[in-house]
Amino acid sequence: MNREYHKWHSPRLDREMELLVFGHAGAKVLVFPTRCGRFYEYEEMGLVGALHPKIEQGKLQLYCVDSVDEESFYCFWSQPGDRVHRHRRYEDYVLHEVLPLMGAKNPHPCVIAHGCSFGAFHAVNLAFRYPQAFHKVTALSSRYDPTLEVEHFHNLFDGHYDEHVYYHSPSHFVPNLNDARVQDQFRRLDIVLAVGDQDPFLDNNRQLSAALWGKGVWHALHVWQGRAHSPKHWRKMVELYV
Repeated sequence: MNREYHKWHSPRLDREMELLVFGHAGAKVLVFPTRCGRFYEYEEMGLVGALHPKIEQGKLQLYCVDSVDEESFYCFWSQPGDRVHRHRRYEDYVLHEVLPLMGAKNPHPCVIAHGCSFGAFHAVNLAFRYPQAFHKVTALSSRYDPTLEVEHFHNLFDGHYDEHVYYHSPSHFVPNLNDARVQDQFRRLDIVLAVGDQDPFLDNNRQLSAALWGKGVWHALHVWQGRAHSPKHWRKMVELYV
């Protein structure tokens, strides 16, 4: 299996960023790591292995990016407004540095956004903000409202709220999508959400699903037994949904 390591200095983040590529052809999968995770995490969790047959057959090519969560959403010593500002720079890095690399390496027209846990938030947030750039999103075991407080999970912006928080909270902006052009772009997306029936963010997944149905956006919400928030569950999920 083709495996490539890439590293360069990102002018948008003003730091070096790393990523791994797996595969030689097929639909391009932009893979976000879990909360504060690294670019090699997806491989270490056995998820690359779970997709090995599809990768070897040229059906999928994975691009596993690094995160800057410790500088953005989970940088709790920083002001909330600065956290979302740093995430916006990360979004620019993905859109203007990673996606062009993917396009230059692989002409396949299908681009998939994917992640597990908080990586799934990143996948949904990016694909929903820029639906014209993606064809599918597969999101496993995540929250889609960073302001929610559930169990030991707290509001990632400490009560701060502005337009940038709103536009980076899919559960907030999706119910208000009224532009016909944007709705059509959403309806062309293949959206797959999966979550456990004991996951603390099950209700948030159901709320987002209801908002999508309310806009006439067909999608799948798969509810698994138990919390289903671990690599052993995700290995099974990716075989089915990616």
